Amino acid sequence: MSDPTAPGASSSLPSPAYRWLVLVVISLAMFGNYYVYDSIAPIADILKSELGFSDSQYGWLFSVYSAAAIFVLLIGGVVIDRYGTVKSTIVFGAICTIAGILMVATSSYWVMLAARLLLGLGSEPLIVAITCALAKWFKGRELGFAFGINLTIARLGSFSADWMPTWVPSAFLSWRSPLVIAAAIGTLCVVSAVVYGALETRASRRHGLGSAGTTDRLVLADLFKFTRSYWFVVALCVTFYSAIFPFRGFSIKFFIEAWELARDTAGQYNSVLPLAAMFATPLFGLLVDKVGKRALFMVFGSFLMMPVFLMMAYHVTPLVVPIAMMGIAFSLIPAVMWPSVAYIVDQKRLGTAYAVMTLVQQIGVMGVPLVIGFLNDRFQASAENPAGHIPGMWAFSVLGFFALFFAVMLRREETGPNAHGLETITASSSRK
Repeated sequence: MSDPTAPGASSSLPSPAYRWLVLVVISLAMFGNYYVYDSIAPIADILKSELGFSDSQYGWLFSVYSAAAIFVLLIGGVVIDRYGTVKSTIVFGAICTIAGILMVATSSYWVMLAARLLLGLGSEPLIVAITCALAKWFKGRELGFAFGINLTIARLGSFSADWMPTWVPSAFLSWRSPLVIAAAIGTLCVVSAVVYGALETRASRRHGLGSAGTTDRLVLADLFKFTRSYWFVVALCVTFYSAIFPFRGFSIKFFIEAWELARDTAGQYNSVLPLAAMFATPLFGLLVDKVGKRALFMVFGSFLMMPVFLMMAYHVTPLVVPIAMMGIAFSLIPAVMWPSVAYIVDQKRLGTAYAVMTLVQQIGVMGVPLVIGFLNDRFQASAENPAGHIPGMWAFSVLGFFALFFAVMLRREETGPNAHGLETITASSSRK
């Protein structure tokens, strides 16, 4: 890439329109990435009926992704730091695209498992590379809003995967057609990365660009310097996400078999979580910045999530009630939890803090689908035996209970003598 300080490069900045074009283009790679990841949820029962996959095998399709993500997180951002955001996004985007194509190439379970492993190897560093690229283009210039738009476009990928049975119902007569659609949409991962590379190369010849954001690095010595509040946040993170993400992987099949919903309706219910998060998460973030009380909000979100799985398992209320409660929790807790780390941990150790938090989260997300798959197989969960889903829903509920416990412990810590200001710091107080 051309040096922006070289002769002929202007010190002026690219126009706002050009920067927002870059944002949309690079975010489309995230859209394709999220779609490919979530594309197997609407066909979980079809994979079982047509290809003979057990729920345990289906769980491995998610767990192997997280296993690959853990490996990538351990090596950190070395590749991105060495080769830059343009080359990194193209390479990792290409890996995600190949993974999507490989999923539809054959009905072999082992090939599909390899494809999901490949997706994990490409997806997580692609997200990191795009994050670094956005920091280069928007640092000091609406970076927070740019990240919000990027995440909204990415979650549209999950929303679209959930709604595809509604939009193209004829495609869901077999297992292959939905994955063909996913493979086609997955080409956005590499196409958008190539277009982004062209836009950045053109801009670097004419304007001065900032440096890429730094990637989170794991410094083992820092682990012994974190406070109890940090570890309570980490524990809440792993229990919360270990319930939410694996549930989304199994939920459409659960809705079809235990609630007797049509596939398109089940997908619409499943889409509530990413849809709510797209709009409500930024609003909750603004609310917490205004009033503080971060630990209290995390307690409230965890309290909402704890009973929802048993409410669904035993049909205590109409399905819309627990889904709405889960949507609020999924929007609220991340909006408060991730920024809270910056108040608890020193700036120089923030990279390690986020790296550890993400690593532990992925370990939980890797293990839980295997447990749910085992329980579903052990108790023969199916449309003919919907009660077989109940043990798995109890497992999710236990995670919800522990999430509430860790949130309460965090609240207790942050209202005591070792508080870091989670409950008291607001946007107005920080400016004084």
